[in-house]
Amino acid sequence: MLPPVLEKLLILQGRDRRRLDLEAQLRGVPADVAIVDRKIAAERAAIEGAKAEWQQLESRKKLLETEIGSVQQKCARYKTQQLEVRKNDEYRALGHEIELAEAEISRLEEEELGVMYAIEGAKQKFAAAEAELKANISTHESRLRTLRDREAVLSAELQAARTEVADARKPLDEPVVRVYDRIAARHQPVCAPLRGSKCGGCHLKVSSEVESASRGRFEPTQPLPTCDQCGRIVWWESAI
Repeated sequence: MLPPVLEKLLILQGRDRRRLDLEAQLRGVPADVAIVDRKIAAERAAIEGAKAEWQQLESRKKLLETEIGSVQQKCARYKTQQLEVRKNDEYRALGHEIELAEAEISRLEEEELGVMYAIEGAKQKFAAAEAELKANISTHESRLRTLRDREAVLSAELQAARTEVADARKPLDEPVVRVYDRIAARHQPVCAPLRGSKCGGCHLKVSSEVESASRGRFEPTQPLPTCDQCGRIVWWESAI
């Protein structure tokens, strides 16, 4: 049977380790959230990238429409001027300009047609990419909700664990708590069994004095037996 003080220390240690585990899990949640946030941002950037190609083509189409309109106006002006001239060389010069303008119109209209086909292809490509990327975003957002729910659960569990730790500390004398806190700042577990004269925490051999003390009754007037190497509180395992 364990000495009463050791039994209380082991209860405190169990609750303390659960508290530490919950704190570690809770600290990890923001990093997990940040990873998912980055994935969502990447998916949205990909959507904008897919849309950009389509938008660039639309802009090119509008520019071509403007250029075609400008050349058509120029051609119409040349034709009006041609009707007003009296000299053959001026008439032929304007006719040449009209031919050049009409050729330019044909070239621009052909390019516009190619852009229109490209726009249709870009629209279909964007629609397919958008559907896939939005599905990915939905999955990521679901993961975010799960993480937020987990964070809330962990926070509640941690609050309860801290209360349990505080309750486990109350039955212990102040000197014992001070020893426990000093060791806990460096090591977990704080208490370790002796197995074959070796500390169950650092696995190194303890002195005969420590071994002898670990077999004792852990009297309140006596200092707690601690490992010569790591400083953990030790007890003789056969005492369980």
